[in-house]
Amino acid sequence: MTTATGIGASVKRKEDYRFLTGQGTYTDDINRHGQTHAYILRSPHAHAEIAKIDTSAAQSAPGVIAIFTGADYDKGGLPAGWQIHSKDGSPMIEPPHLPLCKDRVRHVGDQVALVVAETYAQAKDAAEQINVTYKELPAIVSTADADKSGKPQVWADAKNNTCFDWHLGDKAATDAAFAKAHHVTKIDLVNQRLVPNAMEPRAAVGDYDRATGEYTLYTTSQNPHVIRLLMGAFVLQIPEHKLRVVAPDVGGGFGSKIFHYAEEALVTWASAKINRPIKWTAERSESFITDAQGRDHISHAELAMDKDGKFLGLRVSTIANMGAYLSTFAPCVPTYLYATLLAGVYTTPAIYAEVKAVFTNTVVVDAYRGAGRPEATYLLERLVDKAAREMKMDRVDIRRKNFIPTNAFPYQTPVALQYDSGDYFSTLDMALKTSGWAEFESRRADAKKRGKLRGIGISTYLEACGIAPSAVVGSLGARAGLYECGSIRVHPTGSVTVFTGTHSHGQGHETTFSQLVSDTLGIPIENVEVSHGDTNKIPFGMGTYGSRSLAVGGSAIVKAMDKIITKAKRIAAHLMEASVADVEFKNGTFTVAGTDKSVPFGTVALTAYVPHNYPITELEPGLEETAFYDPLNFTYPGGCHICEVEVDPDTGVTTIVNFTAVDDVGRVINPMIVEGQVHGGVAQGIGQALFENCVYDEKSGQLLTGSLMDYCMPRADDLPNFKVATHATMCTHNPIGAKGVGEVGAIGSPPAIINAVIDALSPLGVQDISMPATPLKVWQAINNTKMAAE
Repeated sequence: MTTATGIGASVKRKEDYRFLTGQGTYTDDINRHGQTHAYILRSPHAHAEIAKIDTSAAQSAPGVIAIFTGADYDKGGLPAGWQIHSKDGSPMIEPPHLPLCKDRVRHVGDQVALVVAETYAQAKDAAEQINVTYKELPAIVSTADADKSGKPQVWADAKNNTCFDWHLGDKAATDAAFAKAHHVTKIDLVNQRLVPNAMEPRAAVGDYDRATGEYTLYTTSQNPHVIRLLMGAFVLQIPEHKLRVVAPDVGGGFGSKIFHYAEEALVTWASAKINRPIKWTAERSESFITDAQGRDHISHAELAMDKDGKFLGLRVSTIANMGAYLSTFAPCVPTYLYATLLAGVYTTPAIYAEVKAVFTNTVVVDAYRGAGRPEATYLLERLVDKAAREMKMDRVDIRRKNFIPTNAFPYQTPVALQYDSGDYFSTLDMALKTSGWAEFESRRADAKKRGKLRGIGISTYLEACGIAPSAVVGSLGARAGLYECGSIRVHPTGSVTVFTGTHSHGQGHETTFSQLVSDTLGIPIENVEVSHGDTNKIPFGMGTYGSRSLAVGGSAIVKAMDKIITKAKRIAAHLMEASVADVEFKNGTFTVAGTDKSVPFGTVALTAYVPHNYPITELEPGLEETAFYDPLNFTYPGGCHICEVEVDPDTGVTTIVNFTAVDDVGRVINPMIVEGQVHGGVAQGIGQALFENCVYDEKSGQLLTGSLMDYCMPRADDLPNFKVATHATMCTHNPIGAKGVGEVGAIGSPPAIINAVIDALSPLGVQDISMPATPLKVWQAINNTKMAAE
């Protein structure tokens, strides 16, 4: 069905009206009867023993209701949702992570005491009167140094701060490939730590009902059912049906709101202690020292090639920083979401990757937009560009030579994954044409006349998303299934409510899912409502991350609609006195093949609820169905990003003048939303490539970039006019054909940008620059090269 609101239409987002008019409901907007407020006293030290906590003065401060410390907390710790085993088969070191520290703090911002008062100001004032005696200890924050002998130990049972030492691939085959190589290109890279900085800070409201023994948590979460599972079973240790988790409107997440945080557990637990609701909302400075951060890899990579530039083998060795504890999905990010993507879009026959995860006295590191795939893509695309220079080959030609052929799918990589579809040649050709690649040298010459250095960079990438299937991730260490649930409730008048286990925090699900239903059932889009985020309303769900909402959550909705149509055909057959086998459904109408008999969808819906003329002996009344969908494979979006920059050699300022993104995201439901998702992802990629860097003091462990005054983020005038296009090859194993779009911009863009900067500086002899390519760093690279030449 092709309509102005169906699949393929750029429908304006239904949810935007309430956001633009200030009618959204975020967690901090929720106020419960008798509500109190919490402030959390946090450690000012990166590593210290807690010798004594004196709360006596604070207890008598105005408005104070209760103060809790680690000595008061009597429940469980925050669990890791994934287990990794080291090369020798031993399980990863999994230290306890209590919501309130008992005897030691391990990073600046660790939770020391929970103060509950009538107002937030009173709670904060009282916290200042708590006297904590610390015995400060040496701290380790460096990813590169954490596993070296003699360095401060974060955990006694994690020797040399090692959480796990893992590997993937065939080492013998890779060594053999290198032994016969004509040339080997080597590169050392840092993928720097990032702070997510969602617009809405995290917040939580805990509410205990003494009459029923039920807890309710309102929270800024991307996956409320997972929070309920983890917090109920492992932390509060209560039956799951006694805990309701509600994630209302959420103002951005980028992965940082996937995880179960201490504050969620604390306000829920403490609400039962005082028998009143408790609200906590983070200040921006708290977000910097408590929200799970991203990336933080140090890698060495080597690429073996034959004399014609054909890739023979790839070796990668990475140290990944976990922070002081293991966050919910942290162990899988530098392993199964990273090393499995090192084949990229290329036919490299032998790959071997080693990943060592280390603990440091820093904030935890977990999934951040892309989660492992940006790190893999950055390494691979920087390495391929360097290989082209060393082999004196064209950057585009070396990629084409090594692309997986379009007729080679399904394609089995040497690092576990099997790609189902793709066409990397077409996305490359489209991007080259759209970006004006062939005419670039004339633009470079023009820039040179103006005293500017112009460069162009390319990235051809692939990612694995639609995170699932359960059987695969379970075998790899996941401690939960990764299916999705969808329910369709057809009301008597023919309108529809969709219940989905995914969660929208900016992606436009309420529009996209409505289009899917409108197109499939042939009803007006305004007659579709989407409900999400409340564990009391949704049967179950695994949430939103890994670009899985449409590919997995949307597929569950389609499966539920299939059940609706199957039942509705039986009702329609009864109404039209026909065989079910002869009933067809199209454009919202049931017809009998070869006749003029028809009945609209709305009539069938009404009949289901007013069963006067109804096959009651064959069918129960009502029209509501639920489906769980567990994919057979990941989905594999890919594409080509091309960035064009101008560098001012006098100041080092880099300006992105053009950016082209051509992505294969499978079937596109709403082109406008897809374009917006790409824009947002590229903006974050620009942030990493040119601006953002989370820095800790090496000696004290203090966060030096702990505010927006020190942590630089891209602004609107830092972003170019994007040229965005899609070229679709369908996912072969889900009913929609969708692959996912939420993370592609953040995955493909950073290496394209840095490759462009290096291309701009290469005439001066600059061969490398690390992220972020700040004006100071670029200026130093230019001038250091000049000095070396002199």
